[in-house]
This record gives sequence, C-alpha cells and structure tokens, in this order.
Amino acid sequence: MDDGIKESLLYSKKKNGSELKDKIWEEGKKLWKIAAPTIVTRVSGFGILVVTQAYIGHIGEIELASFSIVQSIIMRFVDGILLGVGSSLPTVCGQAFGAGKYHMMGIYLQQSWIILLTASLFMLPAFIFTTPILRFLGEEEELTKHAGKLSLWFLPLFFYQLIGITTQTFLQAQLKIMIVGWASAISFVLSMILSRLMVDRLSWGVSGAMGAMNLSFLLILLTQFIYIFGGWCKDSWNGFSKSAFNELWPFLKLSISSGVMLCFEFWNGAVLVLLVGNMKNAQIVVSAFSICLNINAWVYMVSLGFLSAASVRVANELGKGDAKAAKFTIKLNLSISLTIGVIFSILALVYGKSISFLFTSSIEVAKEVSSLSVLLASIILLNSVQAALSGVAIGCGRQSLVACVNIFCYYVVGFPLGMYLGYVINLQVRGIWAGMICGTATQTLILMFITWRTDWDAQVGKTMTRFNRSILPSSEEVSSDITSHA
Repeated sequence: MDDGIKESLLYSKKKNGSELKDKIWEEGKKLWKIAAPTIVTRVSGFGILVVTQAYIGHIGEIELASFSIVQSIIMRFVDGILLGVGSSLPTVCGQAFGAGKYHMMGIYLQQSWIILLTASLFMLPAFIFTTPILRFLGEEEELTKHAGKLSLWFLPLFFYQLIGITTQTFLQAQLKIMIVGWASAISFVLSMILSRLMVDRLSWGVSGAMGAMNLSFLLILLTQFIYIFGGWCKDSWNGFSKSAFNELWPFLKLSISSGVMLCFEFWNGAVLVLLVGNMKNAQIVVSAFSICLNINAWVYMVSLGFLSAASVRVANELGKGDAKAAKFTIKLNLSISLTIGVIFSILALVYGKSISFLFTSSIEVAKEVSSLSVLLASIILLNSVQAALSGVAIGCGRQSLVACVNIFCYYVVGFPLGMYLGYVINLQVRGIWAGMICGTATQTLILMFITWRTDWDAQVGKTMTRFNRSILPSSEEVSSDITSHA
C-alpha cells in the first residue's frame, strides 16, 4: 500500500478517535450535570430516612420493626403511586425544554399537581388506618399497634413527596437541579444534628427522631418554592394559569400509564416485606431484611440519578428531533451506570455485615443481614442497568409498554418463583428474595431488547406529533400574532 494512503488512513483513524473522545466528553458533561446533583438530592433525601431509622433502631427492636414496616409497606405503596404518576412530568417537560417551549413546563407542572392532589385524597386512609390494614394483612398484633402510632408521623413526608418530587423534576428538566442538591445536602446534615439533639439530649425518643426528619424535609421543600416562585425560573414559570386545565386528559392518560409502570416496581418491595413479616422470628427477619432493602434503596438513589439523566437527555434530543444523539446518550448512560453498579455490588459483598451496625445494635439482626449480602449485591447490579433503561422509556413516553413488562416480570415471574423457593423449597427469606430478583433480571433483559430494537427515527416522529398536538402558544407568540394581524 502506498505510504501516502497509509498516512491518510492513520490520520483518519486518529481524527475519528479524537472526535469520539470529544463527543463522549461533551455528552458525559451533560449527563453528569443532571445526574450528579440528582444523586446528591436523592442520596441526601434518603439519607435523612436512614438517619431516622438508625436512631429509632437504637431505641428498640419493636420501634425499628414498626418504622421499617410503615416505610416499606405504607410509604412504599403511596410512593409507588406518587412517583409513578409524577414520572409523566420528565417526558413532557424534557421534550418542551428540548423544543424551546419553556412556557409549557409551568403548565405541565400545574397539571401534575392537579392530578397528584386528587390522587392523594384516596391515599390518606392508608396512614389513618395503618393498624387495621396491617392486622388484616396478618402482621403481629404488637407490631401493628406500634406501626399505627408511627404512621401518622409520616404524613408530612407524604405531602413533601407529593409536591417535592414534581418540583424537583421541573427544575431537573431545565438543568437547574443544583439548588435542590445543596438544599438536600444541608438538610441531611441538619437531620443528624436535630436527631442527636431531640433523641440523645432531650430524650424525646421516637417523636424526636420523626420530628427531626420532618423538619429536614420541610427545608428542602421551602427552598424549591423560593427558587421557583422567586423569579429564578422566569422563562418556565409564569404563575398559576387556567391553561393547566386544558388538555388535561392526555396528560392524565400518560400519568396513569406512568403510575402503573412504577407502582408495580415499588410495590415489589412491599410484597417482600409482607411475606417476610409472616415468617418465624418476624421482628428479627423484618428488621434485617428492611436494612438490606434500605441499603439497596440508598444505592438505588445513585441509579435514579442516571434514570433522571437518561429521561431528560433522551427527551431533550427527541424534542430537538435528533435520533442519533438520543442513541448516543443511551449507550453512554448505560456504560456509566453499569460501571457504578459493579463497584457498589463489590462493596456490598465486602461490607455487608459491618454496615448493618449503623442501623441496629442487635447481633442477631446483623448476622441475618450478612447472610443476605450476595442477594443484595445481585439486586444492586441489576438495578443499575434497569434504572437507566427505565429512564430511556420515560424519556420517549413509553410508560405503557414498560408497565406491561413490569407486571409480567414481577407478578408472573418473580412473585410465584419467590413463593415457591421461599415456602415450598423452604429457603425462607432468601428464597423469596431470590425469586423476585429473577423477576428483576427478566425485566432488565426485556428492556434491553426493547431499547436495542427501537427505531429512534420513528420515535422522533411520534414525539413531534404528540408534542405539537398539546402545545399552547406562549404570551410572546400570542402578542406577535396579534401585532401581525393588526
């Protein structure tokens, strides 16, 4: 081969390699700009719950079991609905931001509030009638009485979730989530200070721990309100508008499919806790298993950062009409998520036993946690990939399809297999959890196949059709139109 041709090919390869590195670097910065503050927000917010659980765990085993069962069953039940219904917001806000229709984002936020506030009326009884609900589900009598008293302390957290999740999504879609990250980090530190003061110094027990938790979440919510209503979102927030009641039905349909998509995923953990609660030594088993779930959930907050990044970046690129950019961000997001998942899985295997002492002083509970470390590492790894793929689905508005996948994987595959391994094979809690993990593995494989087979050019067309149908003109466009007609 001629030397000139060789040099030309070598130069071309170097140039392509350099362009790819630049492309990865630029897209990586965009992903981390969304993911990093979102991770800080999620980890800090969940960290407040972990701090509260840790202080309650050192008060007593029955108190820890009560907190765990309310958080894992009642709160997980309502969180599934709130997060599910609210997950339609990243789709529409991300696409609006990508298309430059910033005024629509405020309308979408208000529509989400209308739907969630209406839904909250049907969820309040879960907190008021916790004791009879748990008694009906077959939980121990002493546990149900303590849980019933504790559940009322979760009501402020419930309303924080209702409003806070949507405002965070609203800010996240326009790359303004850093303020929430700072507020969450400060609130996490505040929760530790207040918990030490109210529990250790003032000896207020469970009331002190729960009061510290609620005050910490209140600070985050107030910060978001001040930022949005104080003029820092002037392009996307133009005040409350009657337009929020226009085109409410299409938004409600997307919200319902989003709710089904995430509800069955979140309720998966509640089903596990219910099954474990009916086994022998329920207090020890529930406490140990809830610690594992909380460790997994805390790590999952990192995965949720990349879920958010995937949903925002995919929605942005589809809103712009760039299918190639959407595919590239998906590949990069999955690579980063998988790498982080592997790291945390290894940490779970190495430190599975020692980390349990953050939540409890019981040697028996710590031993039970240690015996579940392999399963904990497995679910952490699977969730790192599954979360990124779910974010892709949210970004392109395919919640209905993923809802069907979730129902099949969790309740046709995972739940029956878990029952068989746990009760028939008699593997107890390890068998139940192993079965549900198989459901998550099936879900991850199906989502990977769906993402791989997606025609992203067709998705751009669908996005444009759906998005343009719901667009309301901005005040500037209306003024311009009036002037031109005059």
